[in-house]
Amino acid sequence: MPKRSCVPCFLLHQRKLKKLDLSHNSLEGMFPNWLIDNNRMLEVFNLRDNSFGNIFYMPLNRNPNTMWVDMSGNRMIGSIPRYTPKFFPHITYLNLSINSLDGVIPSSIGDLVELYELDLSHNKLSGEVPTGLLTNLSQLFVLNLTNNSLHGEVLSTNLNLGDKGRLCLDNNYFTGKIRHSDLWSMLQLVDISNNFFTGLNPCWISNITTSFEPVGSLLFLDISQNSFSGPIPSCLISQSLEHLHLGSNKFTGSIPNSFGTLKNVLTLDIGNNYLSHMIPKFLGELSSLRILLLGKNNFSGSIPKQLCRLTNESLIDLSNKFLSGSIPSCLQNIRGPSYQAFMHTRYLDGYDTDGRSRNSPNFYYQSIITNRVTFPEDLFKIKDEVLFTTKAISLTYKGDALDSMSGLDLSSNKLTGYIPEELGLLTHIHVLNLSHNKLTGPIPTKFSNLASIESLDLSFNNLSGKVPSELIKLNSLEVFNVSFNNLSGTLPMKAQFGTFSKESYEGNPLLCGPPLENKCTMETQETHPSIEEGDDVKWYDMDMTSFYGSFGSTWFVSMCGFATLLWVNPYWRRRWLELVEECMYTCYYFLYDSVRKVSMYLFK
Repeated sequence: MPKRSCVPCFLLHQRKLKKLDLSHNSLEGMFPNWLIDNNRMLEVFNLRDNSFGNIFYMPLNRNPNTMWVDMSGNRMIGSIPRYTPKFFPHITYLNLSINSLDGVIPSSIGDLVELYELDLSHNKLSGEVPTGLLTNLSQLFVLNLTNNSLHGEVLSTNLNLGDKGRLCLDNNYFTGKIRHSDLWSMLQLVDISNNFFTGLNPCWISNITTSFEPVGSLLFLDISQNSFSGPIPSCLISQSLEHLHLGSNKFTGSIPNSFGTLKNVLTLDIGNNYLSHMIPKFLGELSSLRILLLGKNNFSGSIPKQLCRLTNESLIDLSNKFLSGSIPSCLQNIRGPSYQAFMHTRYLDGYDTDGRSRNSPNFYYQSIITNRVTFPEDLFKIKDEVLFTTKAISLTYKGDALDSMSGLDLSSNKLTGYIPEELGLLTHIHVLNLSHNKLTGPIPTKFSNLASIESLDLSFNNLSGKVPSELIKLNSLEVFNVSFNNLSGTLPMKAQFGTFSKESYEGNPLLCGPPLENKCTMETQETHPSIEEGDDVKWYDMDMTSFYGSFGSTWFVSMCGFATLLWVNPYWRRRWLELVEECMYTCYYFLYDSVRKVSMYLFK
């Protein structure tokens, strides 16, 4: 529809209308509750992604036929009506997300016993979550309260939700401990990140035997950015997990051995905690692993060579720890993913690839426009999201972007030795960060093979030698930092290197050339090959035989050229002879006068 359109008036008298889909248009005005009032047989009411504003009003009359209401992605304000169960007693799907609704969630929502999906995310709701919403709705499959201002100890009660469902409480102000419940082992997606939860029941997710045999179907678990502390519970882990986020908490101790059973895991994020001891070798056995984030912990020891077996890995973060030793050259084996795991997003069990339910009592409808089943795009998808430092900035990568992004971050450790030339074989990598270590030796010239590299940070090490001119082949390079090393020589200035500022090279007093203020002299331009080979001959030593031979031949050729010029030009030859004659007379009389004066002085 054209912009700034209104709901067509002819819909006012469609008494037998059952399905109404006006989603993804530019409709404006107040919420058209008259559509429900005048169409008593209306079952599906979809106004998703329009520009309806003002207060969300309930219709004047009860409509027992309405089962699907989607008002997401509009500009609705005000609070959620308390009498929703009265007017929509049999509703199964209610989506009011991405609006500006405020106030509290009415307790009457807990009376919608047939409700299967409830999405109130991305609003301005406050207060506590009604107890009935968590305990009465046994058929509730999807509960999404993401990104509001809700608070309270929401997970301290005994939850009663549908199995194989989705619970999203992230980005709120929830507090308290998490109570153990059999429900956790039946859910497929749990996201309670970015809250203020403080305690974990050691076996709150699943019941696991001593052989780590899990019960349940949990695929996605995100409890990051909370205040959980103590050791990571061993029975927190379920073999069915594909995405596990425990980062930005206060976990201590070592990584549990139960992590070795995560054979299906794609994402493992336990960064930004207080974990210690050595990085376990069994992490290299997780063949499906794509993203490994262990940065900002207290791990010690060397980098396990077993990590080189993670050939499908795309993102590895081992930064900000106390790792020592050398960089394993076998990291060249990490050639990137062989298939796209994140682009082909998995759906929750019970739904096929177009979102159609195979076991839901919910009502699904045919779109009047596309004649296909219509669903909110992200309702049943499992999309992962991680934070990775790129170009000195922590950026969020989500969903399909995780298939194309690749990086290796070993910064802020105590790594020593040379940078392995084999790292130049990581042709797929976009980010390589080896800064803030104790690495020595030259910058490998094989880094010129990093065709996809966008950010290369080697700063704050003890690297020596020159900046290889071969690196000008890196056409995708946007950030290059070799500051505070012991590099020397002239800087390359072609291609991308003509765009880097002096901050990329500061702290290397022997580097010269633009963009630095140090001008290159003969000494700084020398590559000193004899010194590098251990020879005692100085760069300023000269072969005198060659010097005299070159000088003599140059003088002879010059004289021959001068004589030839006088021979072919009579005028110049006469002038030259006159000049010679004048010089001879001048010298003669000068000597004669000088001798005469001396003689007279002596005789007197």
